[in-house]
Amino acid sequence: MIKVAVLSRWHVHADDYAGNILANDNLSIEMVWDEDAKRGENWAKELNVPFEQDLQAVLANPNIDAVVVSTPTNMHKEVIIAAAQHKKHIFTEKVLAFTVRDCEEIYAAVEEAGVQLMVSLPRLTDNNFLYAEKSINDGWVGKVTMVRCRFAHAGGVPAEGQTNGWLPARFYDKEQAGGGAMMDLGAHPIYLTNRLAGKAVGVYARLQKEISTTVDDNSALLVDYSSGALGIIETSFVCNGSPFQLEVYGTEGSLFISDDKVRVNSAKVKSGELTEILPGLPTPMEQWVNAIQTGATPTITKEDVINLTLINEAALQSHDEGRRIEL
Repeated sequence: MIKVAVLSRWHVHADDYAGNILANDNLSIEMVWDEDAKRGENWAKELNVPFEQDLQAVLANPNIDAVVVSTPTNMHKEVIIAAAQHKKHIFTEKVLAFTVRDCEEIYAAVEEAGVQLMVSLPRLTDNNFLYAEKSINDGWVGKVTMVRCRFAHAGGVPAEGQTNGWLPARFYDKEQAGGGAMMDLGAHPIYLTNRLAGKAVGVYARLQKEISTTVDDNSALLVDYSSGALGIIETSFVCNGSPFQLEVYGTEGSLFISDDKVRVNSAKVKSGELTEILPGLPTPMEQWVNAIQTGATPTITKEDVINLTLINEAALQSHDEGRRIEL
């Protein structure tokens, strides 16, 4: 049994991760810490475990094997490096950090400590991504010329009579979150497109504010890849009814994914809607547990994590300077 302390309920996925732990026979929640003591105390009561206000006491506790970090993103580096120095395995929410340099410092600490770090990039384990990967590896689309990925919701749109959408106000705190829609929700299209298109060499970004006054809530990137493919990455907090979309275009065909519907048009295989169900990979948390217990190599890699931050860092610079950023 891997004994876990959950660190902060700041991120909206914190409850999901607690649920994942409770559903896994190899994990148990032993303790809660939160930079907001009142929020942490309430969460600890819900989980029926102790609350500890002193983070160092949590990390120094020999009964704790691992931590799940859902703090404000600007605290990731400090908290994760401290956890690594105390030989705790770490599971954390994306993005790992705001800069590539900070990511590299985190990985250096993790590797020196010999602990397992998993950053949750869950759509790399979904069967719709595996279809997109298969369309490339099996030659359905030929040479990839373009990848388009869109992930959007209306979490920033206030309901009638309300002043805010369902996204918490802290997601619009630039200091804590580092950015808005592209930094958070846009992470999924970024890491998916990176994996499918290859090494990024240039980024042009438009990070728009439609309702928000602090961070972007409706944004798009154009990414050039060394493979010659173009990446079109779209995200929004202010779009109602937008399905998840992943499209792969190539010289021999195209693949279209909208939510869980997959369709192929190809000169190489029979075209139409695909009904075969590809088994997904183990979830990020399952891969983390396997890595801790057996040393198994996760399919979500250090390169996936660092390249995600690479694109986000360049996107912010591109928007601020109004130009394409060479990588």
